[in-house]
Amino acid sequence: MADKAGASKAAPDDHRRKWDTIEWEKNAKAREDLERAMNRDRSKDEKVDPIKREMLQIRDYKVDLESKLGKSVVITKNTPQAATGGYYCNVCDCVVKDSINFLDHINGKKHQRNLGMSMKIERSSIDQVKERFAINKKKMEEKKKEYDFEQRMQELKEEEEKQKEYRRNRKKRRHEEVEEDNSVGDPDMMAMMGFSGFGTSSKK
Repeated sequence: MADKAGASKAAPDDHRRKWDTIEWEKNAKAREDLERAMNRDRSKDEKVDPIKREMLQIRDYKVDLESKLGKSVVITKNTPQAATGGYYCNVCDCVVKDSINFLDHINGKKHQRNLGMSMKIERSSIDQVKERFAINKKKMEEKKKEYDFEQRMQELKEEEEKQKEYRRNRKKRRHEEVEEDNSVGDPDMMAMMGFSGFGTSSKK
């Protein structure tokens, strides 16, 4: 009995489990913030590009693909990368072995980014489209005029050649006629055969 009385005195008055309400409030608030962040609509967030890039622009130079065709190159250990054969890109510092892959490279995303451009294209306005149509129409008219001029010059040249050929043939025919007149017959032979001539026989 004495042991039971001592044990009852040693036990605390409130034996229920105690909770740290402040800590649990912090955990609940952190969980709510996390769920709110996961469920929010991210499409409405403002997208900030860390690097401002220009729109994709037309290439203002001609790509050299034929200058090294049919040429042999001696490559050593000290040969720089730009001269090791193939097509060298000085923007990306790389060598591409064939022309098709080189064109794919310079038109690709990595090369354009190194040039400071994005793959986005500027939307053309109506005025720009009309201006482009006018330029193309003018080019077609100039090409047509140039073609007509060249065709006319060719026709004139052919006509002049025909006239020259006609003159040569006419001169040749005249020359042949003169030779035929001169070679009608030998006068002695004609006299022996009784032909005195074809001239007039008027007596004076």
